[in-house]
Amino acid sequence: MEQSQISVKNMERSTKKEIRAIVKKNRREATPEQIRENSNEICKQFLNLPEYKEAKVVFAYMDCKNEVETKMVIEQCWRDGKTVAVPKVFGEIMKYYVITSYDDLEEGYFGIPEPKHEQLNEIVCDDGLMILPGVAFDICRHRVGYGGGFYDRYLEAHPDMKKIAFAFEFQMFESVPFEVFDRQPEKIITEKRIII
Repeated sequence: MEQSQISVKNMERSTKKEIRAIVKKNRREATPEQIRENSNEICKQFLNLPEYKEAKVVFAYMDCKNEVETKMVIEQCWRDGKTVAVPKVFGEIMKYYVITSYDDLEEGYFGIPEPKHEQLNEIVCDDGLMILPGVAFDICRHRVGYGGGFYDRYLEAHPDMKKIAFAFEFQMFESVPFEVFDRQPEKIITEKRIII
């Protein structure tokens, strides 16, 4: 896939609240077919990356509410013999647990599927590959999250983890607000490009 620096929107002076509202509207208006087709394209690009091929542990997220779907990646990880871990929220803390099938999940925080942690093993390692979700990103790889700070806190505690973000093109902006301490992904994959 061609790598590009083309921006979708110029939102230099927009607040995080405004950006979240725009992306929420775009997600709501996207059809299931668009979400599935574009998610599959993003996942295909990810599975061809050297970072994926070298990874032993993939820290994935469970998609919801028209996020980029991760099912294709999770199932390919299992086929490739990789360890898959997904997050579970405890108050303000997020932990990752190994899952070996979707039966290991239950409805959790904000309706997002989460591990049934009492049956599973928490995994802590700094050399894994994280698939990073977000509300919006810019071409310099800054990220606007959902406002809970879960990923920021987790990545602060695990600074050496490799991070690749998944985003639809409608989540890409010319510029988004950021703080100097924010952890940026090394790459962002959309259905049209890889931003590095």
